Amino acid sequence: IIRTAPTQRFVDFYRSYYRPERATFIAVGDFDVDAMEAKVKAKFADWTNSHPNGPNPDLGTLAPREAESRIVVEPGVQSSVDLYWTRPADLRPDSVALRREDTIQSLGLAVLNRRLGELSRQDNPPFIDAGGGTGSFFQSLDFATISANFNPGGLARALETIEQEQRRLIQYGVSETELQREIANIRVRMENAVKAASTQPTPALAMNILGGVNENEVTTSPADNLARFNAAVEGLTPDMVKAELPKAFQGQGPLALVSTPQAIEGGEAEVTRILEASRAKPVEAPAVQAALVWPYTEFGTLGTASGQTAYAALGATVVNFPNGVRLTVKPTDFKDQEILVSVSTGNGQLGLPTDSYSPVSMAGNVFTAGGLGKLTADEVSRVLTGRIYSSGFSVTDETYRLSGSTRPEDLNLQLQVLTAYLTDPGLRAAPFEQIKAILPQVLEQQRATAMGAFGIDGAPLMAGGDRRVSMPTPAEINAMSITDVRAGVMAGLANGPIDIVVVGDTTVEDATKAVAATLAALPVRSATPAPLAGSDKRTFPAHNPTPIRITHNGKAEQAFGVVAWPTTDAMGDRREARLVSLMSEVLSLRVLEEIREKQALSYSPIASATASTTFDDYGYALVAAEVDISKLPDFYAAVDKIVASFADTPITADELTRARTPVIERLRRSQAGNPYWLGALSDLAKDPATEQRINGHIAMLEGFTLEDVQNAARTYLRPDKAWKLEVVAANP
Repeated sequence: IIRTAPTQRFVDFYRSYYRPERATFIAVGDFDVDAMEAKVKAKFADWTNSHPNGPNPDLGTLAPREAESRIVVEPGVQSSVDLYWTRPADLRPDSVALRREDTIQSLGLAVLNRRLGELSRQDNPPFIDAGGGTGSFFQSLDFATISANFNPGGLARALETIEQEQRRLIQYGVSETELQREIANIRVRMENAVKAASTQPTPALAMNILGGVNENEVTTSPADNLARFNAAVEGLTPDMVKAELPKAFQGQGPLALVSTPQAIEGGEAEVTRILEASRAKPVEAPAVQAALVWPYTEFGTLGTASGQTAYAALGATVVNFPNGVRLTVKPTDFKDQEILVSVSTGNGQLGLPTDSYSPVSMAGNVFTAGGLGKLTADEVSRVLTGRIYSSGFSVTDETYRLSGSTRPEDLNLQLQVLTAYLTDPGLRAAPFEQIKAILPQVLEQQRATAMGAFGIDGAPLMAGGDRRVSMPTPAEINAMSITDVRAGVMAGLANGPIDIVVVGDTTVEDATKAVAATLAALPVRSATPAPLAGSDKRTFPAHNPTPIRITHNGKAEQAFGVVAWPTTDAMGDRREARLVSLMSEVLSLRVLEEIREKQALSYSPIASATASTTFDDYGYALVAAEVDISKLPDFYAAVDKIVASFADTPITADELTRARTPVIERLRRSQAGNPYWLGALSDLAKDPATEQRINGHIAMLEGFTLEDVQNAARTYLRPDKAWKLEVVAANP
């Protein structure tokens, strides 16, 4: 269809449907309404379309169906099962009464999803993850669904569990404790949205309005939403929820859809047999959960700040504590009710070997899922009902990093949560064993495409064989244990000063108090451990005239070509790295023009630059594209032509403007948000030169000349330094 699509079909469709009577204009932002209206009228008032308006599609009528099963076999796909119940679309106009029904159903479904989530995190779980919900399809039908992802061979347990949990919910409903937990969690998010309403991101608000237009719904404010929610749940009882829930699952079905990378023995008849056998089994009422208390409130003697330094140009303050804790605070007004927090310590991947895959690299996937020493992850969620906090964990090149997002009211709790994870992580076996079971399937799925295979095998090759950027082999996965992860992570978290960054709707005083009672109350921290021998070095591979070949397991015609050149690091003032980055933007313009526009080799070719802030002299520029295997030679020839053009075709002022302007605009937009500052300020406490690097970034970009960028291209994009790689099908 794509190869033979006739031009006239596109023209006719455009004339029939892209027309004023079908258009909605939405504008959100800081502007004068009358001036905006005048601009809209000036641009659109004379828009006419003399061609006939196209008819709306006939969506048909929902056909009657009994319970049935279907199987989709697709190599590399995640094994999953979905149960659907379908019914004719509810086309009643949006109203308070209708939204109340939706609210009650959503509370019951939230309980279902919490139960399914807890099942997925138990020992020997029946599935990887699962969830239920309701929806509509183009106003042609409504549906309820419950689905699960599972490992190969786990269809029966996954299908039985989700089917029986759905019936358990319908038959027994929800408990008062469960209901109030979900009410509290939804209410606190809505209350937070009301307080943050004046700083809603304009793109999100525009999309909210657009969604209302498309779904024939009234666009309402956060305050309206909260008022309606409170009215809907006032006096709400579990019996009332139990009475409403069956309406969500009314209709035809269940229709079972199984997606699998390999055929299922017995086919659809076997799926039906499993489903019918499960439906015949009675279900018991859910067990009552014990009451819990949050135990992480005391961490030692209250810390006292030993000094602080203000960086007025950044609007940031660094506060030092005697135990080695360094706090950087930047109060902002970008978004009301948002505070971002990061906590870093240790030496991260600098403490890991370069010649073998370390189980510590798996920690990011299982750390917070393992809960705390005194509470599982689900118990943490239950005991902190109605609070706004989060917890994330990663192992970066140079640190172990915890992170969270909260509001002013819960800043103290957020610091308690992160301190608890730092000092008493649970690191339980169940999440780790689950990841071990999932990972081989994930890797198989990724290898089903050329780009995915490059993501697995290309990264370590471009890092000179450094295994820290690789994925584990099946043998390495089998050999890993949670004991190995626990030992490595605990050793990493135990040593080194703690650097905290707090950015957002807070004050220096409030952030200092929260840290003083938590991380600053811990015992004195030791110095950061020295890197393992050789772990602070990384090298880019040498020039190779013939591309290195790696393979994928997907379709024979799929291929991926890569050409890369060594550049520089982003240490010190970062001038050269920023120049190379700008050069790569010009390179991207020429790549798009030659590879996509002129030769049509690939729709989405990539050109980028990467520079390390950890490893001296390590960085690279890259051009890559997914192409038909027959076009690989053309791709490499096109890259050679593009690179040669920098020698014989000078960069124009227009090219530099088109390359530089979006970069600066993206940077300016980023600097108007908390996430940028959370990362940018991470080194300020230990490297005051960070202030100049941040404040001088835009001026530096604006100061680069045509000659600077041209010289960078000639310096780094050298044919005698180019490294090439190709990804082709293992079975062509």
